[in-house]
Amino acid sequence: MAVGLRQFTARAGNGAGEPVLDTDNGEELVHVQPSVSVALGNRAPESPGTLYITTRQVVWLSDLDRAKGYAVDFLSLSLHAVSRDPEAYSSPCIYTQIETEDDEVEDESEDSDSECSEVLDLSNIREMRLIPSYASQLDTLFQVFCECAELNPEPIEEEEEAHNWIFSADQLEDGAGEGDDVEWHFSQNPTNTIGHPNGYHDLSRNVLELQFNDQRFEDADEMGEVTDSGHQQQPQ
Repeated sequence: MAVGLRQFTARAGNGAGEPVLDTDNGEELVHVQPSVSVALGNRAPESPGTLYITTRQVVWLSDLDRAKGYAVDFLSLSLHAVSRDPEAYSSPCIYTQIETEDDEVEDESEDSDSECSEVLDLSNIREMRLIPSYASQLDTLFQVFCECAELNPEPIEEEEEAHNWIFSADQLEDGAGEGDDVEWHFSQNPTNTIGHPNGYHDLSRNVLELQFNDQRFEDADEMGEVTDSGHQQQPQ
């Protein structure tokens, strides 16, 4: 679940300090870019700070106010891109879109009053721009963003257990031995169905019918061999 943009004040060291990372769980610092301003939503850019990009998140810390900082997980970033078009934004920047906890947040145009108010509600921030001192730094930042985003793929929801495509030989044999109750056997075991629940009965019956037909072919072949053997024993 997306958590969106959040306050970040955990710093270590003297001066402006550095962000405290979750190293116990494998988080690593990948890139540090000083003199980067951040613009949240429709607000004016903050005074320059330092940008920290880790294997899990993007952290911006103010150089002037030790109590001011923002962070967003890569899993909450739905888009990142390089913006150099002055008609889109006055300064070249890394443009990002942020997913929030509330999927029903009103359109950004309706959030502008909240974003521009003195009390900043980070839960309503859907856009963030990172503005480096030099536009030449954008390509490097973008590349780092891409590499770290690949380390944080979207989690894949497990499909229903009814979508298991594998049958064991024992299960097929048990089903074959039940004769007229084959369809009931499969319908009562939704965790061992073949394919999507819709229409899986037909496919499972076809599998069993194929097994029955194979057995009939084997019986027919054995009868043919006996018949041929009998013909060979007849006197000429």
